[in-house]
Amino acid sequence: MLRHPFIALLTALGISLSAFSAEVVVSDVTSRAIPINVSGYSGDAKSVLEFDLYVAGFDLVAAAQAQYSLNGKSGAGLEGVLADVNNKATLFNRSYPGGSPRAQAHALADDVVQAITGRKGVSRTKLVFKVQKDRISEVYASDFDGANPVQLTADGSIVAAPAWRPGRKSIVYTSYRAGNADIFSQDLTSGNRKALVRFSGSNISPAPSPDGSKLAMILSKAGSPDLWVSDAEGGNPRRLTTTVADESSPCWSPDGATLCVVSRESGFPQLYTVPAGGGTMRRLTTAGVRNTTEPDWSPDGKWIAFTRSRGDYFDICIVPAAGGDAKVITEGEDPSWAPNSRTLIFARRTSKFGPRKLSLLDWPTGHVKDIAQVAGSSSQPSWSR
Repeated sequence: MLRHPFIALLTALGISLSAFSAEVVVSDVTSRAIPINVSGYSGDAKSVLEFDLYVAGFDLVAAAQAQYSLNGKSGAGLEGVLADVNNKATLFNRSYPGGSPRAQAHALADDVVQAITGRKGVSRTKLVFKVQKDRISEVYASDFDGANPVQLTADGSIVAAPAWRPGRKSIVYTSYRAGNADIFSQDLTSGNRKALVRFSGSNISPAPSPDGSKLAMILSKAGSPDLWVSDAEGGNPRRLTTTVADESSPCWSPDGATLCVVSRESGFPQLYTVPAGGGTMRRLTTAGVRNTTEPDWSPDGKWIAFTRSRGDYFDICIVPAAGGDAKVITEGEDPSWAPNSRTLIFARRTSKFGPRKLSLLDWPTGHVKDIAQVAGSSSQPSWSR
């Protein structure tokens, strides 16, 4: 049943991580993880800290092998002392008196990541994704680790491609609730839904620009599915591609100047870039990898993650944003970058035709963890930025 108010997504924190799986090994990634010893914690605080640090690229080790130590205590207020073991220096000594134990642990984990790596942590970010049960799918949102899932839609139909709208507490997505593939927005606080794009033919794959002022999408209103860009509410649409082949899955460069899109112009799916203001569609080189779909541009502008299809199986790959040699980093599909341009959320199957589940990947180290799952088949995740 749909939960209301939707603001529960933004404030509810409190389930355990007992559903999290063990790590999945990615054999061809060799970057060194940071060894850290964590002690003094119990219950949810311990589970959350260990999960958050592992997917941030840390190895949890015994004290004798640690480069850093995090010591503290759980209870009414979480405490943490972070030290550099090698240099015998205390990096910080902090307490976290407010919120739930899970919220406190996420905050502490983010502080550890910031202090040691200089990167902003992602433990307090959000996800939105599709969940299919039987023939019906709906949009859900959760914390980055899958905790506190909230059903956002109650369309009783097929939904697809949910995405956050930057600067707003709302999402866009495609729904067949009216019998056609149309694009809707939904406010996360009130639950109010609004039809944005409802042309004849299919209206799919909405992708808000990084500044939230524009909306890229795939429309078949002029014939074959092409890439179009409109204003944020779907008005003034402009056609950017005019091929007879199908285009799909647009994403934006972080500066909003360029779009990456999938096209079958050559007969099989490949990645192309297109100027957001209009211009020539150019193939993006993904040397060593074919059948490329579902691109997502990293927020720092350096990488494009995408899915490689190989029959009934799929791989997550990355390639420099300018094109070049592509790297297969794990099995899976539907990648979405975290704000840190390092962590990916993606969907994977545990068996050939089994339901999908969502997993986090720290791609430099190959650390993978399944997030807490909603009953059904989860796919098409999108990370808040």
